[in-house]
Amino acid sequence: MLLQMAVCARLCGVGQSRRCRRRQRHSQDQNSDSEVDMDEEEEEERVVGKMKDEPNGSSSSCQNRRGAGPSAAGGLCGSAGSAGPPHPQSLLDLPPELLVQIFSSLPGTALPNLALVCKKFRQILNTETIWRRRCTEEFGMRDDLRKMETVGMSSRDLYVKRVNPQVKSGRFMKLLPDYEHMDYRDVYTHLLHPYRHILGLWQPDIGPYGGLLNVVVDGLFIIGWMYLPPHDPRVEDPMRRRPLFRIHMWEKNKATVECMYGHKGPHKGDIQTVKKDEFSTKCNQTDHHRMPGGRQEEFRTWLEEEWGRTLEDIFHEHMQELILMKFIYTSQYDNCLTYRRIYLPPCLPSDLLQPGLFKGTYGSHGLEIIMLSFHGSKAKATKLTGDPNVPAGQLTLEIDLNRPVRLPDLETQRNMEELSRLVRGVHEEAQGGSQGRDAPAEAAEGAEGSDSAPPAGAEEVEPGEPEPQPFVLPLGVMARNEVYPRTCKMCFYGTGLIAGHGFTSPERTPGLFVLFDADRFGFIWLELKSFSLYSRLSDQLTHAQAPSMQRFEAMLRNMQSWTS
Repeated sequence: MLLQMAVCARLCGVGQSRRCRRRQRHSQDQNSDSEVDMDEEEEEERVVGKMKDEPNGSSSSCQNRRGAGPSAAGGLCGSAGSAGPPHPQSLLDLPPELLVQIFSSLPGTALPNLALVCKKFRQILNTETIWRRRCTEEFGMRDDLRKMETVGMSSRDLYVKRVNPQVKSGRFMKLLPDYEHMDYRDVYTHLLHPYRHILGLWQPDIGPYGGLLNVVVDGLFIIGWMYLPPHDPRVEDPMRRRPLFRIHMWEKNKATVECMYGHKGPHKGDIQTVKKDEFSTKCNQTDHHRMPGGRQEEFRTWLEEEWGRTLEDIFHEHMQELILMKFIYTSQYDNCLTYRRIYLPPCLPSDLLQPGLFKGTYGSHGLEIIMLSFHGSKAKATKLTGDPNVPAGQLTLEIDLNRPVRLPDLETQRNMEELSRLVRGVHEEAQGGSQGRDAPAEAAEGAEGSDSAPPAGAEEVEPGEPEPQPFVLPLGVMARNEVYPRTCKMCFYGTGLIAGHGFTSPERTPGLFVLFDADRFGFIWLELKSFSLYSRLSDQLTHAQAPSMQRFEAMLRNMQSWTS
């Protein structure tokens, strides 16, 4: 920054503010050129660029500095009779509107130091256009401060429609802060920049259940949205969102943190940055989380929001126990939560499909969120939300892309024993350390016993769009959602992680990965005789891309250690 300020100072023909005023007093003197240091002229020429020589040989007049008299300024970089405007030799010679455009393209963090160069820069940096552009380009802020109280806005919709529908619009106007006296510089300086480190995706530390938090800029608010899967078993429905906290400008120079948990509206909260890539939220008014009917009313409300049904509608006793256990466990974290940063997986042209986040069915545990990523010849699915058997952060699926499986005809697919023998043959070859792409083909050839269909894996996976093939689940395989695609693109051998309650005796068991299309895939768990269907999250997630593949893989290892 010091170098930047020095360069800007020389561009302007100034030094520190005291010297700047002294130079301005001497600028009326025609002989002030003799006081200019040659080093400053050389630095100025390197940054601004050397003026082009005119045909009449008048380039020697380009050596005149800012501060020369009108007669000298009229002949800068041109002939004596030139009628065109003089060529500026420093930033201070540029018109203010052009300086506004230049300063608007600089990072917001560099602008305070730029204001220290001279008075003119400091005055120009008070222009709202500069800070509005920084808020828009760096943080995606779209709302206009001057129209906040005259047009509909996202923050208004948040409060009226999502938090407290009973509030009338007139009362809402009184609850809003006075945006009329705020400017974009205040918003950038006191809201967006101080809390920039919490934007993006995070995983809350809620034991085995985990979760997915997305912190975004929404109008004049920074909001932490907890993403919830659709109600079981509607895996292709959009995600549900619930605000956990928000940060906004309540006063001109102060940002306020509010907890959004509970059913009494926003109330006082606090955010603390524990360490890099980790922060905590705390509620200062937990009485807002309680309901008049006590724990029973809170449980009924939570059950309807979490599962979309009442306890009487759930007849399976084991499922009732799991639901009650989750309510008791997660209720302990309603006043304080810690979040750890997570990234979206990097995308490579060689990937089988675009990596990202998916929601999938997990039997009695309901729908859970997983992250699909590619690592060479392996595809991995990591849990972002979990359950008491296999907690969040664990590797739920691992697919071997070097071992494709050719499905038999539909009649054979319906036979669970035939399909199991086909996949287990590949599993034995994989466990035996067999090398080469023809190993799955040999196992499949003996399993199918048919001359009409080529052996599994006999053909290499060609790049491009593969031909769809018929698909049906074997008889006896349980599926939470009977509506699944009846054609698939390709299948691969893989393993799935199963464990007892409390993540006891974990083991990887063989299964079949089925790719339906670019946004859906499935997995047949041979040991459990069940089928999981996965559907892609369609939400736009910003500030979430991994800096590098190394950082992403390190994040996956850390996630597993959190719940191991």
